[in-house]
Amino acid sequence: MDHNLYFKDVTLLITHYNRSRSLQRLLQTFRDQGIGFGGIVVSDDGSKPEHLQQLTALQNEYNYQLVTTPKNKGLGNNINKGQDAVQTPYTLYVQEDFEPKPIFATHFKDALKFFEEDPELDIARFYAYFKYPYTKPYGKGFSQMLFSPSVFRNDHLKFYVYSDHPHLRRSNFMQKFGRYPEGIKGDLTEFTMALSFLQKKGKGIFFDKFTDLFYQKNSADEPSTMGRASWRESKNPLALAARAVYLQFKLLKWTYAYLFKKV
Repeated sequence: MDHNLYFKDVTLLITHYNRSRSLQRLLQTFRDQGIGFGGIVVSDDGSKPEHLQQLTALQNEYNYQLVTTPKNKGLGNNINKGQDAVQTPYTLYVQEDFEPKPIFATHFKDALKFFEEDPELDIARFYAYFKYPYTKPYGKGFSQMLFSPSVFRNDHLKFYVYSDHPHLRRSNFMQKFGRYPEGIKGDLTEFTMALSFLQKKGKGIFFDKFTDLFYQKNSADEPSTMGRASWRESKNPLALAARAVYLQFKLLKWTYAYLFKKV
């Protein structure tokens, strides 16, 4: 392990569900890149017995703390119990189907330094499907995300200053923004935390080249456990028009929630 890439104040928190081979690839990639952490926590959401058996075997190889539950309780519970186990000042949160690219460590060090220098910083995001729409330069290839409830800033993605995609945060994150809601679908869990983050005036930065630091790998043997409605992915003109109307409705609905529904 490269001592310059050992982050003693950071715990790698991985949420896992029925994808033990993906988990092994993630852990091995960090090892191959010489990256080490002050702790590793794997939080499992009631995986099948064959995956739990593999998690126990991998625990001996990669020396992580395994947090389990007897039955599937959803994303919110899985993150909550995993974060509860973290003992270091900072948490790198990564779901099991991601793998860091070779340049990740360089920019991770930059993000960690920003956290040490800026006590108001709450999250540094390393991956996204789309660029955050409203930003200003922050430094070292990062931009600060700027949220406004104004309907004239009409890109609905503005609500996701927080995202479940790979990110660095302070380990007291839930003390400031609350625990993740449990017993609801994963996308609603994420949005509820995103809304709390905005209402409590969280500050976040976003890596501008947002696909350069992580791969998201969904292999045929372990496909994604999340799905999207087919009409949202369609390129049909009628579907695109319907989606445009839907997104503006969503924007108004979310703006109302931000202003009047405290979480």
